[in-house]
Amino acid sequence: MGYRELEFPKDTTFLVTGAAGFIGSNLCEAILEKGCKVKALDDLSTGKQANVDLFADNPDYTFIKGDIKDPQTCMDACEGVDYVLHQAAWGSVPRSLEMPQFYCENNIDGTLNMLEAARQKGVKKFVYASSSSVYGDEPNLPKTEGREGNLLSPYALTKRCDEEWAKLYTKFYGLDTYGMRYFNVFGRRQDPDGAYAAVIPKFLKQLMHGEVPTINGDGKQSRDFTYIDNVIEANLKACLAPHEAAGEAFNIAYGGREYLIDIYHGLTKALGVNVEPNFGPDRKGDIKHSNADISKARKLLGYDPDYSFEDGIKLAIEWYKENL
Repeated sequence: MGYRELEFPKDTTFLVTGAAGFIGSNLCEAILEKGCKVKALDDLSTGKQANVDLFADNPDYTFIKGDIKDPQTCMDACEGVDYVLHQAAWGSVPRSLEMPQFYCENNIDGTLNMLEAARQKGVKKFVYASSSSVYGDEPNLPKTEGREGNLLSPYALTKRCDEEWAKLYTKFYGLDTYGMRYFNVFGRRQDPDGAYAAVIPKFLKQLMHGEVPTINGDGKQSRDFTYIDNVIEANLKACLAPHEAAGEAFNIAYGGREYLIDIYHGLTKALGVNVEPNFGPDRKGDIKHSNADISKARKLLGYDPDYSFEDGIKLAIEWYKENL
């Protein structure tokens, strides 16, 4: 069962933090389609106003411009909320190496502010974005929860800390928390611009504009690319998950493994262009291979991703052709 079949009472209110970002805006859209209410919180530091302007006329939608680093903002945002989907964070491994202190303040302290506000306001479930980066240098594939290595970046550290705080909030403070360890999410509204843009939209935009993309490393690194609709399913199923599954973190992926160079050639073929890429140095803090064991999420959350990489990439290419 995908997310479209899931049912919530119509008066259910969700708070989505980081709502103007790629994943956050897709979550808002999916929830509003169900006829539920959305409170959207974002400081627009990395998210885009255009991503949430799509919902501005919906009477079930409220936008709050605010910063999770401010405890009172978090407290006000959690008022009357049933479920928190906490996506607000600064991403990018390379950028975190340049700004470690900010990443701590935003991704760890900000998440702690949200956890505390959710607890005080009686939120039913707190579902939050973690990351496959928490596996660090653990070499074994597939990546399995409970078998993590040494962390390779401040970003990864922030996500590991978030998981530990969330676990404590379930254990000691009665707040059901569920961590979503995302693996390379892609799809509609993912930003193709900027130095830290995700690889699929960046390649697509460059190829569509006649530019020559650069692949960091030799292109033989592999990733478990995960279509956005699978991520929406995981978040909403976590809201319906039993208390017994709380306090845990889950791999959210398709369970596949794609090599970057193969993806690149697949994109050129789909777009009908013949451009060989440039190759640049490896990115600091990056892992070489990533592939997820999703059996824990399948068992405890009922997560059963509908969209393979092939399904998702077709839909993503269609979207970017229409919107770039």
